[in-house]
Amino acid sequence: MKEVKLHDIGEGLTEAEVIKCWVVSGQFVEADEPLLEIQTDKMTAELPSPSAGVVKEVRVEEGDTITVGTTVIVLENETSDRDREVEKPPPSFQKKKKVPDKDNKYNRVRAAPYTRKIARDYGIQVEEIAKVHSSDIVTEEDVHQYVSINKKREPENESKFTPSTNLMKSSKQKDSDRKGAGSAEILPFKGVRKQIAKRMTHSLFTIPHVTHFEEVDMSRLYELKEELKRVDSSISATAFFVKALVIALKDFPIFNAELDDEKEVIYLKKEYHIGLAADSKQGLLVPVLREADKKTIRELHEEIKNLNERVRGGTLSPSEMKGSTITISNVGPMGSIGATPIINYPETGLVSFHKTKKRAVVTEKDEIVVRPMMNISMSFDHRVADGGTAVSFTNRLAEILENPKELLLHLR
Repeated sequence: MKEVKLHDIGEGLTEAEVIKCWVVSGQFVEADEPLLEIQTDKMTAELPSPSAGVVKEVRVEEGDTITVGTTVIVLENETSDRDREVEKPPPSFQKKKKVPDKDNKYNRVRAAPYTRKIARDYGIQVEEIAKVHSSDIVTEEDVHQYVSINKKREPENESKFTPSTNLMKSSKQKDSDRKGAGSAEILPFKGVRKQIAKRMTHSLFTIPHVTHFEEVDMSRLYELKEELKRVDSSISATAFFVKALVIALKDFPIFNAELDDEKEVIYLKKEYHIGLAADSKQGLLVPVLREADKKTIRELHEEIKNLNERVRGGTLSPSEMKGSTITISNVGPMGSIGATPIINYPETGLVSFHKTKKRAVVTEKDEIVVRPMMNISMSFDHRVADGGTAVSFTNRLAEILENPKELLLHLR
């Protein structure tokens, strides 16, 4: 007998949710054949069989949240062809294949984890799509094509279908089931959303948060961006923010730090790994831009662009979302003018850059002029730094952005 356990498929994994169970007791499986589909706080993955054998026991159900080290499947290792014949899968699993495929012995529809997630968001099983295409392989493009076709067939008087509305529809409860709770839409609180909630709660109840606000005149930085655009190509504002942040952190290393309260020490990090808080279909993700201090603004721009594309495509690995020393959030494009962000534990600070708006400003000569002004909000760990230090830090950050001559030294 062999116990198949949930192992650490990524750095720091402690638990995962069972999304799909592909096998039942009595079913023969090949080595590396997927047994379960699981979802962590950062990714969806398949748990493969470590060897060929017969499933003797399935100890989890879909929807279960399990911790690392939990036994999920018990296998009886393959001993002979005769044993394999005796332990045939139940009739319900001996499906007739539509397309001969000697590499797909058990007629399981093949689809990448992210493809399956897209299908689930639309309330569709990949098996449905496979029947339409008469194929055992379903791609992301097949899912979108299937949804597009079925949208066109919807009656005019029906509401438009989206993943979120389908989720709410499928989760509705009758008023009689809730005993006076009133009419409400029910959303499942699990998976990535639940993991984000745990991290935010842990951070907020562990770190005494203080948020400091500052405003920045973006006139000169915008002029620099336009000049670079004319002679080279466009560079994102986030690339400038990251470079300015690194320069400011070198002057105030206390914010590129981590407190170990058990050992009673503060680690001042010598690396500058910047977390980039990003909104995605999976929830809040924080890909890490490593060694930002060693990159030019052009290199930062290209890497930030690549990370954002991979966030949208759902192709980031867990290791790419670990190890940040401080996090930024550029929420300006969404229209935000202020926030009190929660720190990405165990970091010391998180800086949010908000929407740039034209505002009337009084100059040192008492003249009223219109300038593009941006708000910055910075939350910091008050155990590690004091308010005065935070004010000095944000003043320095604003100074660099308002007088971007220092940034020119880092341009290629």
